[in-house]
Amino acid sequence: QEQLVESGGGLVQPGGSLRLSCAASGRAFSDYALAWFRQAPGKEREFVAAIRSFGATYYVDSVKGRFTISRDRAKNTVHLQMNGLKPEDTADYYCAAGRPITSTIRSTTSYYYWGQGTQVTISS
Repeated sequence: QEQLVESGGGLVQPGGSLRLSCAASGRAFSDYALAWFRQAPGKEREFVAAIRSFGATYYVDSVKGRFTISRDRAKNTVHLQMNGLKPEDTADYYCAAGRPITSTIRSTTSYYYWGQGTQVTISS
């Protein structure tokens, strides 16, 4: 059974860093795009970043220059390095896997598999 498991969330002060990880199992995801979404309380789930099987990356404008997505194809994992964290980055972060076309890579409906989420809180 396919499974995505996130880790690495926590509480950090503004300006701090966190590294989220997502371990995929149950199938080979090497040909899938892997993405991170986040959902703040009372808000819709939003796209954060994605990485294609061949390495192309995509980011929401609000995290460009601060977040970096990467993947380890051999280990079936994807990471999100988050630097310069802001209170508005506070949310539950979800890992997802799918085969979106470029025009829909930021859409939640393009992803078939989802993790349970990891909480990220930015507060002083």
